[in-house]
Amino acid sequence: MRYTRLGKTDLNVSVLALGTWAFGGDWGSFDKTDAESAINSALDNGITLFDTAQAYGFGAAEQLLGESLWKRVRRDEVIVATKGGLRVDGTALVRDASARWLRAGVEASLRNLSTDYIDLYQVHWPDPATPDEETASALNQLVSEGMIRHIGVSNYDAKQLEALSRHGRVETLQPPYHMFRRDIEAEILPYTAANDIGVLAYGPLAHGLLAGHMTFETTFPPDDWRSHSRDFVGATFRRNLDVVAGLNSFAAERGIPLPQLAVAWTVDNPVVDVAVVGARRAEQLDALIPAAEVQLSAHDVQTIHAILADAAPVTGASPEGM
Repeated sequence: MRYTRLGKTDLNVSVLALGTWAFGGDWGSFDKTDAESAINSALDNGITLFDTAQAYGFGAAEQLLGESLWKRVRRDEVIVATKGGLRVDGTALVRDASARWLRAGVEASLRNLSTDYIDLYQVHWPDPATPDEETASALNQLVSEGMIRHIGVSNYDAKQLEALSRHGRVETLQPPYHMFRRDIEAEILPYTAANDIGVLAYGPLAHGLLAGHMTFETTFPPDDWRSHSRDFVGATFRRNLDVVAGLNSFAAERGIPLPQLAVAWTVDNPVVDVAVVGARRAEQLDALIPAAEVQLSAHDVQTIHAILADAAPVTGASPEGM
């Protein structure tokens, strides 16, 4: 495992983080024992950064993570990142980065994680209904009270980062980034580089597409968000499966599995500090760990980008679509 400083923070973190979205129920059912084995595998393989969110089952993922971690390690041996700023309104998932809801979210996350502080607290999605000054002030106050140590955001664009930064510190960004979604390269990554904002890229396997196992007949259970995503049906899906086949062939020539190639490509970008990888079972994570040490040559990257020329963008999920 390799380690790096996360942006302008004092956090020294593993370049791979374990993401726990799958433990909240949005990817279908999972086995709790298997989930605990994945967390244990992360610890065994040198992962020190664990990413979760209040909205991942509204307590389910955070509780499972906390219960599993504190059986094995002391609090100061790992970096725990979580996210807030989403709430349920009837049957809808809505954005709410108001001072009141952020504080309520932090308090709930502390209880769920069984900890007295959060290393990195991230606003999950930008909330256009709440003034940036209110959001930033609330986060700064939570830092001053010792409830959170560092402030980050997720799914913000460069203009939104700049707007929030006018009212308080923004130390990290967690954007979607993978071979089928590279839009952050245009403006967002240059902004984070210029401002020493740490980048934790999520979805490096393109939500399973780059695992290399899907076919055009692949279907998902109704409680898996991909079952109603346009990314995994029709002409777009078929087109991207052809691209995956090309990437799979190149990975085989390179002597590594496609998922490792995909994760290695993500952290090969010098502006990306961390790739957040998800796993429901230990063996899934074990297969990705070697990606932390894979070095891609300039020729490798050129070849990958030539294959990707035929790809269609994979946009992923949003609160409004969940």
